[in-house]
Amino acid sequence: MRVHFISIGGSVMHQLAIALKRKGYQVTGTDDEIFEPSRSNLEAEGILPFQMGWQPDLISPDLDAIILGMHARQDNPELQKAIALGLKIYSFPEYIYHESQQKKRIVVGGSHGKTTTTSMIMHVLRTLNQKFDYLVGARLAGFDQSVDITDAPVIVCEGDEYPASAIERKPKFHFLFPHVAILTGIAWDHINVFPTFEFYLEQFVIFIQKIETGGLLIYNESDPVLNQLVKENHRADLRYQPYSVPTHSIDKGATTVTIEGHSTGLKVFGNHNLMNLYAAYYACAEIGVSAADFVSAIANFTGASKRLELLGSNENLNVYRDFAHAPSKVKATIDAVKQQYPNRELIAILELHTFSSLNEAFMSEYNGALAKADTAIVFYSKHALELKRMPDLPAEKVREGFNQPGLLLMNHKEDLQNWLEKKSFYNANLVLMSSGNYDGLDMLSFAARITGNSNS
Repeated sequence: MRVHFISIGGSVMHQLAIALKRKGYQVTGTDDEIFEPSRSNLEAEGILPFQMGWQPDLISPDLDAIILGMHARQDNPELQKAIALGLKIYSFPEYIYHESQQKKRIVVGGSHGKTTTTSMIMHVLRTLNQKFDYLVGARLAGFDQSVDITDAPVIVCEGDEYPASAIERKPKFHFLFPHVAILTGIAWDHINVFPTFEFYLEQFVIFIQKIETGGLLIYNESDPVLNQLVKENHRADLRYQPYSVPTHSIDKGATTVTIEGHSTGLKVFGNHNLMNLYAAYYACAEIGVSAADFVSAIANFTGASKRLELLGSNENLNVYRDFAHAPSKVKATIDAVKQQYPNRELIAILELHTFSSLNEAFMSEYNGALAKADTAIVFYSKHALELKRMPDLPAEKVREGFNQPGLLLMNHKEDLQNWLEKKSFYNANLVLMSSGNYDGLDMLSFAARITGNSNS
């Protein structure tokens, strides 16, 4: 197989390129700029482009496939030549399906918890020495890539609802056609792509329609929107497995879960993670994993990167970072930490950094999201708004949207840094929630300093 990547430098695209190279394919690729760690990873595999920029001369009739990255625009000269030559052009998810048509496909969809649920399934299967391919949106301990394509009989995929490519605007998870589908919950997000909640909801209806005949839909019945959606779009040719929070207990900040009579202590916590775990169990059970084996394997799962990740701790303080930015994710993270440590001060610092979270019309979605925080800060920089070419976000609209008594608003990293330096963190949990970097503040070093150690 000869495969060419247009925009090979993407964080997941370059890993697919490496996986196919390792499978024995002839792989080439181009990009107009490639950053670390993609650059070093491609160079180590011998597939780093010899020069930056688009190279239409590399597009020839003998190519078996063109894989088009999200970074490539519709007027890309390589893409235009590939179209003119009639070559087969795939978006990333379309190609994943192309490579996995003979595999059992497990796809995890939903507005939140996708990465963690996918990671849990991967962790259990690896612990039990089962062969499988995978696609996940974060780095996971024990895996050197976030995508792998081999001759394994099973593939586990995180099903993203974001558009597949510049020429294929349908959501990625519409192209994966699962035999086992998970839906973790539905909460409006990506307002720049899905301007109305109804349009966003329709994407999940289509996803249900894409499940293979005879397949299994595992869904979070405690989510009222999802529960109603499943009822209204029932398919007689599918099997259904609802789930909610499994039986568990919390003692001195440690959670124990029980599934089918088998119990274990966990290294993760929170109702959202317990529900993710239950969904992962049902998916693993569908491919023959026993409850006893699942419980034994999940005990040492430490979480996906930036998902309630413990940056540092001592006897009086834990510092967590979380990718949470959408309202439902923020609320789940805050609620989890407060439930686990009810007698500690909960200090939450949320950075608004995405198109949705910086949009004035979206602010009302955050109503109550930080309610369980004892001290709540919302940070957003003018720089982030400028980069996204968005209008100013008035402070009063943010306050009105969050509806949080005592909410602190900050727009300058110096103000946030000064506040952090003066704050006492005794008997507290500090939760840093962002998909950005607080306009360049070194939170990793700060977490290490105030706890006296670091797990980052």
